[in-house]
Amino acid sequence: MGLQEELAGIAAAYGGTGAPVLHPTRTDVVVIRRGEVVVKAHSARDDVESLRIRLRAAASAAVTGVMLAPLRPEVLTAAGRAVTIWPAGRPVAQDDPGSAPWEEGARLLARLHAIPLTLLPPLPPAGGPARAARAVGRMAGDGPVEQLIRRAFKELPEPAPLPGLLTHGDWHLGQLVHRDRWLLIDVDDLGVGDPAWDLARPAAWYAAGLLEPAVWERFLGAYLASGGPALGQGDDPWRRLDVPARALTVQLAAVAVLNAEREGRELDEVEHSLVESCNRIVRA
Repeated sequence: MGLQEELAGIAAAYGGTGAPVLHPTRTDVVVIRRGEVVVKAHSARDDVESLRIRLRAAASAAVTGVMLAPLRPEVLTAAGRAVTIWPAGRPVAQDDPGSAPWEEGARLLARLHAIPLTLLPPLPPAGGPARAARAVGRMAGDGPVEQLIRRAFKELPEPAPLPGLLTHGDWHLGQLVHRDRWLLIDVDDLGVGDPAWDLARPAAWYAAGLLEPAVWERFLGAYLASGGPALGQGDDPWRRLDVPARALTVQLAAVAVLNAEREGRELDEVEHSLVESCNRIVRA
């Protein structure tokens, strides 16, 4: 029995009905939905013990109404992979960008960042900063684009030491689902860290010209109005956002190169914008 068949069987055991549907996601992760049940086989590189702790945190009362709770707060295995089980939710519509819930996402992040760590099991470090290094390290080519991305990564300043708060670790609109309300999903990188990294992807898109200024202002304004602590005191949000946003730009550019190589195609317009942002980082 293959992995997908095992995941479909697990979904059925937890009440999933109908034909299993494979959800598009990262190449090292497999997600199957069967009716109202979603089963996720995590990356083989994920540390299972850290995943167990993160799963227990997502199931705790402290994050109720902020993160989607698992159907079972325990890690299963299938084909040697760690597996988690979740209730299904409605994701953000990909074909209607105007309806994207930027403000709701910002408010949820503000609430997440404000949850006291004392209410949760001792969590590992949030995964955000390590993701950029992994993406750059996976590039095999040595062309001018790869060299530029590696140089931009090498020249990133060291992040300033800050008190660690509860941090999602890999936030973007794909990490939201709707079940009576919008909720955060994906515990893979949940942990203790600098919450500015959770704002860094939209900040990087904005800096690269890929996110409209009005949308960025709505997102940032909703976060600040909700008491989000990531940006500290003062009127300049980029004092805290600059280094994480640069790192996310490098990460996204590296992932773009990897995807283009795997698919045997040239970089598209959006991906070129990310590479050009790396060029601006180097020039700066």
